[in-house]
Amino acid sequence: MASKRDQDILTQVGAGMPMGEFMRQYWLPAAMSSEVKAEGEPMRLMLLGEKLIAFRDTNGKVGIMDHRCPHRCVSLFFGRNEEGGIRCVYHGWKFDADGKCLDMANVPPHQDFKHKIHAKAYRTRERAGVVWVYMGEQAELPDLPHIEATMGDESDTIVMFIQRECSFLPGLEGSIDTSHAGILHGPAGRPQAKSTDIEEIILANPHPEYKVSETPYGTTYGAYRAAEQGQLNWRVAHYLFPFWTLAPTGPIEGHVTARAWVPMDDTHNMSVYFARRSTLHVSTLATLTGGAADFTDFLPNTTDWHGRWRPRARPENDYFIDRAKQRTETFTGINGVLLQDQMITEAMEGGMPDFDWEHLAPSDHMITLTRRRILQAVNAFTNTGTRPPAADTPKDYLLARSGFFVAPETRDWLEVYRERVDAARAAA
Repeated sequence: MASKRDQDILTQVGAGMPMGEFMRQYWLPAAMSSEVKAEGEPMRLMLLGEKLIAFRDTNGKVGIMDHRCPHRCVSLFFGRNEEGGIRCVYHGWKFDADGKCLDMANVPPHQDFKHKIHAKAYRTRERAGVVWVYMGEQAELPDLPHIEATMGDESDTIVMFIQRECSFLPGLEGSIDTSHAGILHGPAGRPQAKSTDIEEIILANPHPEYKVSETPYGTTYGAYRAAEQGQLNWRVAHYLFPFWTLAPTGPIEGHVTARAWVPMDDTHNMSVYFARRSTLHVSTLATLTGGAADFTDFLPNTTDWHGRWRPRARPENDYFIDRAKQRTETFTGINGVLLQDQMITEAMEGGMPDFDWEHLAPSDHMITLTRRRILQAVNAFTNTGTRPPAADTPKDYLLARSGFFVAPETRDWLEVYRERVDAARAAA
């Protein structure tokens, strides 16, 4: 059982905290490119406990920096976006997207020292319609992560940002916990499987057995259930450092998705979902592009630190739970898979499981392995400077793809998994 100290390491993400410093060694998906409008107003942005602003200058470059002007600490959120930089409205000091001071409007030219002033700014890139930020101090930047779902053209990539009012860890762990799928997301009663359809098998048998393994990029599991005679139905999924999950929500031959659980602070995270449009099953695509009001129905975005991408169904309205449907139709009475997951993680007191209170079971083997793997990596980085897994070798992520398949029970699951992934990529 993990200790209170371990829980603090796993969940405290601010500057100077072990997990916060660890996550700064990776690129983070920070915002939709469309949110940071050309020559538009600055946007408040909370990441890893830091209050930042994001803006796109007149040259189209995105800047992400500490919201405080280095002069008198006034928030640059109220600044003017003008001519290649942002200008503080208090005394007119101006900074470019890299944080370089360009002008000191209130300082006589012969006393100007702008070459000595630099706003705290982070390096940014854009890909697949997303602004990425690197908050570490390493001089030589690694490539953006080579995670399949994030590497397509913007036209072939579905991206969704959804804020959760909880630590990043419960969302991440829920995404690698396949045993809840046939219960939380199931009907009011337990049906019997009438075919080899994966959904029917999951609902009829909600207690799979697991194989788990460490990987160069994180951890992986194979959850298996009996299929037709001599066969096993496998659902393979992955955790990728520092906060990525690949859930087995489609056939492994053609279902390229990923999800980042980006910490805003200790008690809020931004779930960022990526999917390659051309790989998705038609039913999944229809759900994501218009048939899922449960998680595309957002409150209007506001300009405060936690004002972006908040579902309308939320703790204050009990997620619009329908108790009549809970008795007769769905197990939860809450509309849709994504919203059911949202409710479960936000319903944990304080947005975080209490490690001293919980009692983990064999079905939580992937969670215990992943916690241990994260703790080992964070402690190694903190204590000896060991570079975090895959931070400098982002191509390692290309080993991972999630999905389900059926295989003979005599075959090794990882061997079959690799064969199926290789064949799918060769056919693409």
